[in-house]
Amino acid sequence: MSLGNTVLQLFCYYYCFAICFVKRYVSQQTLKAIYYAYFHAIMKYGVIFWGQSPGSLRVFLLQKRVIRTIMDCGGRTSCRTLFHELGILTTSQYIFSLLQFVVKNSNLFLLNKNRHSFNTRQQSNFHQPSAHLRKYQLGPYYMGINLFNTLPSTLKIESHNPSRFMTLLKKFLLESSLYSLEEFYNICKSKNS
Repeated sequence: MSLGNTVLQLFCYYYCFAICFVKRYVSQQTLKAIYYAYFHAIMKYGVIFWGQSPGSLRVFLLQKRVIRTIMDCGGRTSCRTLFHELGILTTSQYIFSLLQFVVKNSNLFLLNKNRHSFNTRQQSNFHQPSAHLRKYQLGPYYMGINLFNTLPSTLKIESHNPSRFMTLLKKFLLESSLYSLEEFYNICKSKNS
């Protein structure tokens, strides 16, 4: 585990404890504001780089603990509906941030239609470079292309308008309350078929 990931987890533990401590003194709306100001800001920082690391699961478990605290629920309560009620992204924050990076920096990526002249169904997708190293495949460039190409076509069409795309993507991710990339791939596959 890297030092940066350890520091991230320590900050998340600290802010989780702080939110639990102030819970009895403030309203739910204030707790949500504290969550965004501290916990979410730390969690979101650099998530496109550490979102696939083994330590990311611990951060997600802390996030679930904070959500239960904000909603005043027991430790065994399912958080899927709680995330949706609060309008907070689950582990899909990684997906959201990575796709935001891809859309805002689309000039760094090559479209399939620019790579060859054939009219195919995949022509509006980004070209996926071949990669054999697992570390590269989990990196932001490769994963960003993979996630973007998996999106439902109704969302991909909106990528030319970044602000509208991000709004629709956030709505899609909030409705789905995803806990893993596999869930994301399955939902996108069902919407594309």
